[in-house]
Amino acid sequence: MKKILLIGTGGTIASEETGDGLAPEIPASGLLSRLTGVERGIRVESAELLALDSTNITPEHWLMIAGCIKTNYAGYDGFVITHGTDTLAYTAAALSYLVKGSPKPIVLTGAQRPIGVDSTDSRENLRDALLCATSDMPGVSIVFDHKIILGTRAKKTRSKSFSAFESINYPDLGVIRDGAVLPFIRQECGAEPEFSDALDTKVALLKLIPGVKRDVLDFLFERNDAVVIESFGVGGLPETGGFFESVRAWKERGRIAVLTTQVENEGSDLTVYHVGNRLKRELGVLEAYDMTTEAVIAKLMWILAKTKKPTEVERLFYTPVGMDMFPR
Repeated sequence: MKKILLIGTGGTIASEETGDGLAPEIPASGLLSRLTGVERGIRVESAELLALDSTNITPEHWLMIAGCIKTNYAGYDGFVITHGTDTLAYTAAALSYLVKGSPKPIVLTGAQRPIGVDSTDSRENLRDALLCATSDMPGVSIVFDHKIILGTRAKKTRSKSFSAFESINYPDLGVIRDGAVLPFIRQECGAEPEFSDALDTKVALLKLIPGVKRDVLDFLFERNDAVVIESFGVGGLPETGGFFESVRAWKERGRIAVLTTQVENEGSDLTVYHVGNRLKRELGVLEAYDMTTEAVIAKLMWILAKTKKPTEVERLFYTPVGMDMFPR
């Protein structure tokens, strides 16, 4: 019999109406009590870790979830984490680095409607997640709307629809149909997971808009160890306004600059246009390529907790983890 640990963190799936809007008030054990039709041969135990709207989830909570998995790892065959959908992709990416190469399934799920609502997607998502946690699909994944999505490739692309998540620049790992897991791709894993217990939260994100001023970038660099710049199209920075000089000055002071794109699919390529080529050629800024912004942020926090040395940061950043990027 497979033994699964259900870790509750809150979210819509566990929410009830309070009069001031939905708030997560149902513990993980309460979710189980409202679930029918769990497959035979599955023994589920619950851990009440958090009760938060996912808007309130922070890197400190990622470490708590990873710590809970580490503490209980030997005693279970798989793990299911119920979580709010709004920051679910960030948590899935973070756990992919904090519990690197897990041979056991670590499955995150949630819902767009609370479990107590008749038209909810909660019960199907939770049932599917538990089923996936008993399968031979290692590593971190998100199970949602019958899809199994790699933890480092997920993004929430719809705010209300049941089909809330998509896999970016990578196929789905599989699907769940008629109570069966149909795998397409199996993640690589080790004999044992590599746990990490630290993150550097001094990572900032700047989303470029037309007319943005250099002082915004300087402000972020001054207060952080790394700044991720979400640029336009395949990537670049405005050639006026001192942006190139800003990046150069802060890199000389040991800051890490990463260029990515606001476009969800197909990734960046700084070599295409003059506005990006010079950044790559002269400054050697890091480039996210096909990674999601969620994975870039989580990976930088994980790396910078290990080292601040720019050459080592670059090496680790370009080393694929959990299939977060195609090898370069």
